Amino acid sequence: MHFHSTRAADDPARVVPRQLPGDARGFVNRTEELHRLDAILAGGEGDSVVVAICVIAGTAGAGKTSLALRWAHQVKADFPDGQLYVNLRGYDPGEPVTAQEALHRFLTGLGVEPGAVPTDTEAAAALFRSLSADRRMLIVLDNAATVAQVRPLLPGHAGCLVVVTSRGRLSGLAVRDGAHRITLGTLPEPEAVSLLRAVTSGYRPEDDAEKLTELARLCARLPLALRIAAERAASHPHMQLDELIADLRDESALWAALSTGDEQDADAVRSVFAWSYRALSPDAARLFRLLGLHPGPGFGLGAVSALAGISVRQARQLLDVLVGAHLLEQTAPDRFEFHDLLRAYATEQSRLDETADGRAAALRRVLDWYLHTADAAQSWITPAREHLSLDPADERAAPLSFSDYDQAVDWSEREQSNLIAAVRTAEKAGLDRYAWQLSAVFWSAQAPSAAVTDWLDTGEIGLRAVRRLGDRVGEAKILESLGFAYRRLNDLPKALNAHREALTIRRELSDPRGEASALNALGLLALRTRRLRDAEEHFVRALAVFHELDAVHWEAVTRANLGTVHFEAGRLTEAVSNLEQALVVHERMANKGSVGNVLRVRSAIHLERGELAEAARTAHEALDMALELRDRVMEGYWLLYLGDVQQALGQCAEALISYQRSATIHRRLGDRSREALAWYGVGRTYHRLERAAEAADFFRRAAAVQQEVGDSWHHALALDGLATSLFVEDAVAARRHWGDALRLLADYDDVRAVKLRERIEGRLTE
Repeated sequence: MHFHSTRAADDPARVVPRQLPGDARGFVNRTEELHRLDAILAGGEGDSVVVAICVIAGTAGAGKTSLALRWAHQVKADFPDGQLYVNLRGYDPGEPVTAQEALHRFLTGLGVEPGAVPTDTEAAAALFRSLSADRRMLIVLDNAATVAQVRPLLPGHAGCLVVVTSRGRLSGLAVRDGAHRITLGTLPEPEAVSLLRAVTSGYRPEDDAEKLTELARLCARLPLALRIAAERAASHPHMQLDELIADLRDESALWAALSTGDEQDADAVRSVFAWSYRALSPDAARLFRLLGLHPGPGFGLGAVSALAGISVRQARQLLDVLVGAHLLEQTAPDRFEFHDLLRAYATEQSRLDETADGRAAALRRVLDWYLHTADAAQSWITPAREHLSLDPADERAAPLSFSDYDQAVDWSEREQSNLIAAVRTAEKAGLDRYAWQLSAVFWSAQAPSAAVTDWLDTGEIGLRAVRRLGDRVGEAKILESLGFAYRRLNDLPKALNAHREALTIRRELSDPRGEASALNALGLLALRTRRLRDAEEHFVRALAVFHELDAVHWEAVTRANLGTVHFEAGRLTEAVSNLEQALVVHERMANKGSVGNVLRVRSAIHLERGELAEAARTAHEALDMALELRDRVMEGYWLLYLGDVQQALGQCAEALISYQRSATIHRRLGDRSREALAWYGVGRTYHRLERAAEAADFFRRAAAVQQEVGDSWHHALALDGLATSLFVEDAVAARRHWGDALRLLADYDDVRAVKLRERIEGRLTE
């Protein structure tokens, strides 16, 4: 865009208007946007246009006016013929400024006598174009609501630049008039904190950066809200930020918390949102306020359709209106998100403008949508797991369906935070049936990559809800899920209590299938703690029930678990027999996860028998299945077995990579015990490389964690590795560690434990 140089007229009668309001106080950053404005002025794009227009669009309170004025003051010297400014009040509760009123101000500012200003808008616009034709001016049109407000105020000469601020896109200006648009989002976190510091500087002691960051987030990083919060903090230098932050966390107290005392600025925050809201059509306004009831701040098209009880097509159209008004942000195709303050405002409007029955019905529809869509995802993610018996969904809350596994997992990953929020919202609303069913279905529809800690809180909510309802079947189901969650987090006492309670309920209800499931779960817990006899007993009993019930899948699962017990006990022939039987069933039923699990154990058996090529092949096959399923739990655990094979093959560099990947995954999953197993593998690899000091460091780390989590078996293995690494340099310390290992092994009587004790006892005689 070119700007052609012109000289200010030497005629003293020629008025040079200076109408810009004062520069924004405490303005910080917005560096990128200022550079983009500079680029327009410099004509970097090389386009020659009749009228130069830049639209600064963005949500209410994002600082559009502050940015426009800051830049205008910086470049006003480049416009020697003057600067014109008008606040068009496009979203004001009162009447907006008309084009005729704005033209009157501009023309009188340019020296036209008030009585000489044409009363006809068209004539006034023509006179304005004539007077601006030979001038190089900057014209700021603030808070424009429509293109109709703007177009009569455009000069007819390329030497002038018009800057328009609006909460709308004003797309007509781009299409017809070649306007350039800069969309102003919320401040980046560092800039938001800088603004808080700029306003409070000199008024209070240096505040903690983390607390300022939290305050910025609670203010949605909107400059107007940030300034109000900072002003309150500055005017109360002895008030702890924690107090303001605590108030802001409660959305219902949001506006009161941002009050500075005289209410003027707090009212301004409310007003800027109200202006946009009141400009909406009735349908768009209804959707806006109903979105305030959505459990999470982000949502997809399907959830919006269900919440409002409208078609997907209608939802898309109305969402586009809200995005265009900058009341919503579109974050991806068919994905939308509220800023926190706008969400609080929408929630407030729903309380004011919707009936209690209307709000309750909307909430039930969206909960129905999440519940039934998660149930559909479960069919792909955990197809063998029994589905809950659900009431039909509201006919206006049509759930999604999925065409394949990846599509279901994608949805689960995308909606995880909303599913968590939905459970909490249901409990808060007293909808206990929704709360426990959402929790239960969420467990079965979790993406394999999800951290179990993300579900745990919802599981506990579900348990409270189902107990209030007195639903014993549902209680047993939630308890079993909690037991598996606690086991993955190495909280074994809680896991044991949950599974035992579930077993008791299943027996009370005379539910043999449920009882077998509980026995299988208790067997897995016993296997995790190397109580191999207990594990075998539980699996044998569960296997008999599943066989009698002709539950083919679960019979195969339990048989594979029994085969794993036999392997751990050193009974390889029995292990292979059970694993082969299970593998046939799993392959026939295309249960990839279960097939991979069998291959994982088969790899360990091949390794023990010295069949290294087969061990490597099966380990890689298992890992490939985990990757295909996007299952991080399987991937992390099965990498340990691949690392063992690579180490045995002398591929130490590859083994270290596998162990490192495993450690990283388990750290993210929160499984410290298995992370320590990866460190143990690294220690063994360094020992093989004769790097004793590094080996000892990793064995030490593994031993410390296994001691902390109470895993005596793996603690003993790590101490044995540590002693072996230290023996040459510090035999005394090595013998002490071997002695500790022997005490830990005293209660184990399986073949492997006996052999390990014998080997350690032999080392102690050296």
